[in-house]
Amino acid sequence: MALIGRDTELKELGELVDGPADRSGVVIRGEAGIGKSALVAATAAAASVAGLRVLRTTGAEAERNLAYAGLHQLLYPVRAGVTELPEPQRDALRTALGLASGAEPSAYLVGLAALTLLADEAAAKPLLLVAEDAHWLDRASADVLAFVARRIEAEPIVLVATLRDGFESPLADAGLAPMVLDRLPADTAAALLDSVAPRLAPAVRTRLLAEAAGLPLALTELPSAVAEPAVLDPVLPLTERLERTFTARVAALPEVTRTALLVAALNETTSLTETLVATSALLGVDADPAILAPAVEARLIELSAGTVTFRHPLMRSAIPASATPLDRRNAHLALVEALRDQPDRRAWHQAAASAGPDETVAAELERTAERARFRGGAAAAIAALEQAARLSPGADRRTDRLLLAAELAVESGRRETAERLVHAANPADPRRRATAGRLLSEFEDGVREDPARVAALARTAADVAADGQHDAAMRILWSAAMRCFWTEPGPEARKDLLDVADRLPVPGSDPRIVAVTAYVAPFERGEAVLGHLRELVSRTGADPEVDRYLGSAALQVGAFDLAARFSAAAAPGLRAQGRLGLLPRALAVQAWSRVRLGDLAGAVPAAAEAARFARETGQPFMAGFATAVQAEIAALRGDHKQAKTLADEAERAGLAAGARPVLATVQLTRGLTNLSEGRFEDAFADLRRLLDPADPAYQLALRAYCVPELTEAAVRAGQTDALRDVVAELEALGTSAPALRIGLRYARAVLDPGDELFAAALDADLTGWPAERGRVHLAFGEWLRRQRRVVESRTHLRTARKTFDALGMAAWADRARRELRSAGESSPNRGPDARDKLTPHELSIAQLAAEGLTNREIGQRLYLSHRTVGTHLHRIFPKLGVSSRADLAGMLKTLEG
Repeated sequence: MALIGRDTELKELGELVDGPADRSGVVIRGEAGIGKSALVAATAAAASVAGLRVLRTTGAEAERNLAYAGLHQLLYPVRAGVTELPEPQRDALRTALGLASGAEPSAYLVGLAALTLLADEAAAKPLLLVAEDAHWLDRASADVLAFVARRIEAEPIVLVATLRDGFESPLADAGLAPMVLDRLPADTAAALLDSVAPRLAPAVRTRLLAEAAGLPLALTELPSAVAEPAVLDPVLPLTERLERTFTARVAALPEVTRTALLVAALNETTSLTETLVATSALLGVDADPAILAPAVEARLIELSAGTVTFRHPLMRSAIPASATPLDRRNAHLALVEALRDQPDRRAWHQAAASAGPDETVAAELERTAERARFRGGAAAAIAALEQAARLSPGADRRTDRLLLAAELAVESGRRETAERLVHAANPADPRRRATAGRLLSEFEDGVREDPARVAALARTAADVAADGQHDAAMRILWSAAMRCFWTEPGPEARKDLLDVADRLPVPGSDPRIVAVTAYVAPFERGEAVLGHLRELVSRTGADPEVDRYLGSAALQVGAFDLAARFSAAAAPGLRAQGRLGLLPRALAVQAWSRVRLGDLAGAVPAAAEAARFARETGQPFMAGFATAVQAEIAALRGDHKQAKTLADEAERAGLAAGARPVLATVQLTRGLTNLSEGRFEDAFADLRRLLDPADPAYQLALRAYCVPELTEAAVRAGQTDALRDVVAELEALGTSAPALRIGLRYARAVLDPGDELFAAALDADLTGWPAERGRVHLAFGEWLRRQRRVVESRTHLRTARKTFDALGMAAWADRARRELRSAGESSPNRGPDARDKLTPHELSIAQLAAEGLTNREIGQRLYLSHRTVGTHLHRIFPKLGVSSRADLAGMLKTLEG
């Protein structure tokens, strides 16, 4: 009856369940009592009739602090399939659900395990996943469901979630179609009321319609309370009036039933056994299900298959609210006794029953937090530590627990929570203040902060180091060093950081020191950094975090070949560990470096994946950086429209906060585009901005790594005098950076062209730098043609054309073709590369398939289900004109060769 007036919504949900759709599910939003549950129930019934298997989870306010409680509820019916998962996924999911002990699982690895399990189940029978009251799901479960929702487009799986107005959930941003439920119009509301209470007096009917104001729950529940004037008090909010309706029903029940209802309302689960055991302890007699029969008759609860379920969340919340504090405390204590074999739930009930500070309960909550953290439930661990802090008798223990909670908030990317906890901790001693300062410094690499903050971090690191906390000092230094990449703190702050780093009792070859030094002083210390990098490159693969540090260091000092190697080595380990927050950083470094080397085929999937994961993990500036790299790739390929669109998007991400690497890459893209389109003055102006310290696109290291492009623009725009000034300025930095050395060698040859300088540029070691070698051949060939040495020019121009064709750098290849034609040699246009027909995502899958990986292995690498991988390969094969993995491998190898 509550579905009267919901025909449109029912039809939309029915179509979603009945067959293929262009979306993976729906999130139904609306206020309490609007009819979300009724719609879901009807949809689930229709799905069962249509042959779908329905898996459910329902959020409960009391379970919000129990990590993966909602996921456990959803997957319990299919738990047998966990044993068939790949070992890393199986171990992660079993640990998360508390079925086994093991290393702390990554939330993303748990998400991949859940996705794989559900996809395998859906292969046998399509699935409808229902997540009711998603706003009350524990955060770990909600994150996993959001992860799954983003990746089921190729699966026979539909997800329907409900979300109450005024609450947020990760599922709201998971790509599910929104369905907003409004109150019923007057005529529909009247029809619903008449169907529920057909014999109301006209005056009562009019008043109930006015009071209900189109809310379905009110229309179905208020008629039973017309004899209770307080229920219809117009001063109270409608939700509170409904709660009074339920409270009035409870008050009319026998005392023993009220006691059992209070226990059931305070219990986190729907277990009838737990409710009866705790009720028995409270009453001193054995309680059986009959004790709840009056509540069933009063339409407050439903009993079925060992469960007790409230008919609406408002009923559940109204009962404890109307009980006395002593009754609530006694009910919690009874549950403590009933849950002796479940320490986490027991600890929360102990806390709820505590009348004041209690170190015993606080310590138990701290152990609960540790278990939650070990299962990957950061939000649950934070909540337990915060509650433990409230119950801590001593100020120091309170502060330590709040700072530990803040550290978990930082690790899980919850900035507002971390800031709130640090401020609540209000540490008094220097050591704890230093910890607080470090924690607040670790978000977004300080992009939004005043660059002067770097100097403050240097002082904090020095204080922490002086206190003997060298690892903590190193973490603060790394945080500060990252700020030197995203912002510009000035030479004094950089010097202060170096001084602290130099005084630490850590070897200069320590990867953390190498990375910090590279970020802070890429030119002054560049030669030493390069020496360490060349020694360490043979040890890649042992620790992905170390490889990521070293990849970042190599980028700063212009060793793009090493940066690509280190970051490529880091990515598989970060994937395997589920560290998707760090993965886009490694991928972005890999993509930026590969583009500079001319390896566009390798850069395309890395940049696309970096952007995707950065957005998913809430890293807007890293997403902007990866998008800017995608823009640069488009410019080099000659897709100027796409390059401009992506550059504008990246600029929006970086401009407000002045994220310098993003803006520098945007300007580089615009310079490349204008160069290709023949607007040389504009190109020079775009690129010159990278070298202006007052410009937000100025980045200390990256400014030195676009010398070839700046040279091209300056010479063609008649700005050779300005270029000579730039070259002199950059030469003063030293030439330890390989990219700078290569760029300056090219600039000298173009500024003062001659056989010797061009020959010297070609004789240099450009192994691994094919784009730079092609650029020198092109410039040499152009100069030779202008010197009327046409026959000699063709050799270099032909080499340049072949190089740029192979690299996919269409804009440069076209330029070489034009020069060759001017030199009298026919040069046919390049046909489209088969790889150009693939999206970046498809190219990534194709490359992994060509390496011999199975669909399941590819899915594990890219955090997709194996069925989704298979769907993509079915699209890829006809695009490339191949019919097998062997053909695919051969084609890609031919293209790369």
